[in-house]
Amino acid sequence: MYAVIKTGGKQYRVVAGEKLKIEQIPADIGSEIVLDQVLMVADGEAVTVGAPLVAGATVKATVLSQGRAKKVMIFKMRRRKHYRKTQGHRQNFTEIRIDQIAK
Repeated sequence: MYAVIKTGGKQYRVVAGEKLKIEQIPADIGSEIVLDQVLMVADGEAVTVGAPLVAGATVKATVLSQGRAKKVMIFKMRRRKHYRKTQGHRQNFTEIRIDQIAK
């Protein structure tokens, strides 16, 4: 059984027991969260697709950690113009473990 959820402006295909990093959400480590924006639920051959959301479907998850991703370097340069610019960015994330998919 798997589901497609939407959080932080992105869509994720999740299975129970799976760990994934999502955009940061304000939650304490060890707390249980409920993701209610479920776009699709598949249980074997039975596939339920929402329009846009599946009514009554939820995904329960546990917050494992809060952190920051590796630094991404942005380098811009114009040749022969003496223009160089370097920036760095670290994105915040929340690591969760999917506990249950309820239809």
